[in-house]
Amino acid sequence: MTEIQNLLSEPGIAWLALAAVLAIIELVMPGIFLVFIAAGAAVTGLIALVLPMPIFVEIGIFAVASSVAVAIGRRWYLKSPVPSSDPLLNDRVARLIGQTVTVSHAIVSGEGRVRVGDGEWPARGSDAPTGARVRVTGARDGSLDVEPVTN
Repeated sequence: MTEIQNLLSEPGIAWLALAAVLAIIELVMPGIFLVFIAAGAAVTGLIALVLPMPIFVEIGIFAVASSVAVAIGRRWYLKSPVPSSDPLLNDRVARLIGQTVTVSHAIVSGEGRVRVGDGEWPARGSDAPTGARVRVTGARDGSLDVEPVTN
């Protein structure tokens, strides 16, 4: 154990160990983007091995290197988005557009409530009695826009 402690007492090796730990965490739990922080730690470790310096300088290098890695990664992800088999997965309202739902509280003067699955949503649209079928056409301000379903 003392050999590991002696090895980690070298700042450059400690930074490289931190980079390895962050990279492993990214592999185990992908999608949290620790790989960019790991890159900053790796750059800091390599520089610290070549040029011994005070810890506050190392921390500054780490902050700059991590920021640059994040900026490069962000730019790359924006230019090369990952295609999804379900692009509306996290957009619940967009998934509702086009669905036919039931009016649970009559739409009077343009406002009421509709049943969507096992819940209810505020709705705006043409007046409709309770039990009427309406189609979701959009949403704004937390309320669904609906129109009567014509057979």
